[in-house]
Amino acid sequence: MAGREKLSFCRMCMGHCGVVVSVDQNNHLQHIRGDHEDPQTMGYACFKGMKANEAHNSPDRILKPLKKQPDGSFVAIKLEQALDEIAQRISRILQDKGPEAIAGYKGGGAFFTASSVTLLNSLLAAMGSAKMFSSVTIDQSSKAVAMGRIGTWPAGRDAFHRGEVLMLFGANPLLTLSTNGFDNRNPMKRLKGARERGMKLIVIDPRETETARFADVFIQPLPGEDHAILAAMLNLILTEGWQDSEFCQRYAGQLDELRAAVAPFTLEYASQRAEVPAVKIREATELFARDSARGSASSATGPDMSRFPNLAEHLIEALNVVCGRFIREGEEVPNPGVLLPRYPRNAEVLPAQRWWEEGYKSRVGNYGVIDGELPTGIMAEEILQGGEGQVKCLLVHGGNPASAVPDQHKIVKALKSLDLLVTIEPFMTMTAQLSDYILPPTLQYERADLPLYIYEHLVTPDPYTRYTPAVASVPAGAEVCDDAHYLLGLGRRLNLSMRVFDQPLNLQSQPTTDQLLEIATRHAPCSFSDIKKADRGLLFDRDPQFVGPRPTGSTHLFSLMPEDVAEELQQILSLVPATQFKYRMASRRMRDTLNSACKDLPSIKARTPRNPAFMNPQDMQRESLMEGDPVVISSERGEITLRVAVDPTLRCGVVSIAHGFGSLAGQDGDSASTNLLISTDRHCATINAMPRMSGIPINIKGLAADKSL
Repeated sequence: MAGREKLSFCRMCMGHCGVVVSVDQNNHLQHIRGDHEDPQTMGYACFKGMKANEAHNSPDRILKPLKKQPDGSFVAIKLEQALDEIAQRISRILQDKGPEAIAGYKGGGAFFTASSVTLLNSLLAAMGSAKMFSSVTIDQSSKAVAMGRIGTWPAGRDAFHRGEVLMLFGANPLLTLSTNGFDNRNPMKRLKGARERGMKLIVIDPRETETARFADVFIQPLPGEDHAILAAMLNLILTEGWQDSEFCQRYAGQLDELRAAVAPFTLEYASQRAEVPAVKIREATELFARDSARGSASSATGPDMSRFPNLAEHLIEALNVVCGRFIREGEEVPNPGVLLPRYPRNAEVLPAQRWWEEGYKSRVGNYGVIDGELPTGIMAEEILQGGEGQVKCLLVHGGNPASAVPDQHKIVKALKSLDLLVTIEPFMTMTAQLSDYILPPTLQYERADLPLYIYEHLVTPDPYTRYTPAVASVPAGAEVCDDAHYLLGLGRRLNLSMRVFDQPLNLQSQPTTDQLLEIATRHAPCSFSDIKKADRGLLFDRDPQFVGPRPTGSTHLFSLMPEDVAEELQQILSLVPATQFKYRMASRRMRDTLNSACKDLPSIKARTPRNPAFMNPQDMQRESLMEGDPVVISSERGEITLRVAVDPTLRCGVVSIAHGFGSLAGQDGDSASTNLLISTDRHCATINAMPRMSGIPINIKGLAADKSL
């Protein structure tokens, strides 16, 4: 019997692909396909997104709250009883240790659940705790640091659809659907359209990625050397006079200091550091700065997971500043905001704020707060280090820190030491296995939702939003609920006053999912009910916003070379290569998985049965390795065992491995966690404590054939 079809959109990643789902007579999810009539994504949907039905119907899905027993096993417990017990234990910790003993961690599952995306923050704030952590600060928080050190342009960078050129550092949007400055909606179609109108593409990446294959100029450096290339580009631009002199005169501060700081970074020096031809760096710089007037430079996790990520992001922004690559006075702002409030976008600089220098400081490392969070790089130490303020309880919402957080031995030790670990999670992840309570949420097609509105300008360049109702029912006999019910239920039991966007919540008559979503749409140009009526969303393009003139008296300038950035550049010059290591490990993403999610679904497992160590065939020949051979990969922190796989798109001297695999034991058959190679005690960034997660010096050693891997 053919299933009934319903419209919705995927909330697995930033792509938010429009889909058509089919359900059976019991309203259970059967199939998913891309919606070719969707105005945003035009039929595109990735393989893992179309296999979400396997997650919904998985025999491994947790369908009732679980409580850990003294012997380490789990037993089912009634939902409200679980919340009662958790609240009682939190209350005791608050009474005995104070609010600083309570912390929270959010992962992708929380960010892509619009009704509860900010509720864990609200819950902690109501308790009086500032210890909020998330996957963001072990991802691309260096972008926030860069804005805090250089300043911002309210209208944003040159838009993708108007750019003559786009330069990407360590970004592969055709696979990830998540790159600032790129149109991630049906990325192949958008990129081909941009190329047809004449946009040039420059890609800097250790691998000839799916995106790099379309590049007019492709540079293939050693991972972790983006800052050397960027500094050399800036040096060349300022030496040749290719900067936008008028823009710099009006808006760029410390230009002379920038010029002096990058002077040692010649093309030859960068060529030697990154092991790329100097002529390629010149070619890319000429195309970006001399031959193009519009179009921006951007990045993704490549530079942000490598050493000195804040410096790399600062230099990317400096490149955009000196070339004047911003939306100018009189030009239309592509997405001025739909669910987020509109605000004046004038041709002016909002000066560097350095938010982390004010307010709360962590007891570990004296780190400040960035976008409302502490750096996740210090979370394990906040749990392990004794004394006043030691974290004793961690509430995890939609995340898997045991897998995601670098330095796996340390984070697992920390999680095991907690007095209380509670995880909102639908599967028995590494973190769930360590938890005292597991609270299973509804999955994406079982709940009403909105797009990831807190980052709506990254989701779509158009002023667009949409609502989806719950289009499928939970499995029969399940005792699950929307994530918000758990967080609000704890708040009510703890007698807290919780707020969402400064709006108080009545926890005694707990808000429904739709009521929470309606709060999120309070700034929208139409009512929530009107948004709900539009099956494929609404485009609010009838009231465009244009960049206003520079306000009278506005004299703020970009801070191109503050002292701490200059110091980091000097440190780069003094770095000595780790000669005891032969290779560098570059973190990569797999098309069919998303961090630690999806990898155990049957269809995904069939296509991606293991987590290999990818190598260039020349390197494999040099090491006398064949496809599938087991190898030991070692860093200064630890070692893992994987099987090698040939990847001719990878440059020599680099081993590329995906993160998000492995197990609590570290090894999971033929997969392992790259976090075992990473230290959170050394090579961490200032300001955001970002560990070096890519560009890690490693050695690789072949093993005798081992069929057990």
